[in-house]
Amino acid sequence: MIAKTPPAPYYAVIFTALRTDGDHGYEQAARRMVELAREQPGFLGVESARGEDGLGITVSYWASEAAILAWKHHPEHSEIRERGRSTWYSACCTRVCKVERDYRFQQ
Repeated sequence: MIAKTPPAPYYAVIFTALRTDGDHGYEQAARRMVELAREQPGFLGVESARGEDGLGITVSYWASEAAILAWKHHPEHSEIRERGRSTWYSACCTRVCKVERDYRFQQ
């Protein structure tokens, strides 16, 4: 589903990762992180996709850089992030962007 974001400007955190083999609790943790993110002040929405090759991209949208930093430092998110690096991902990259404008089309 395409996230329903407010008029720009707002922020996007783009998380790209290559998964390792096996679930090892990943799906449950991923669901929990989306659930927890939705509870955070400034959270606007999320979009996620993963290919059969294990490459996934998740884009979360935030009202401010302060909201992004608060999420980054949330204790449960920090714990899961470390588990991702040690267990679930062979490579990952996080990019933080300011969305200056967006364009929409829907039938």
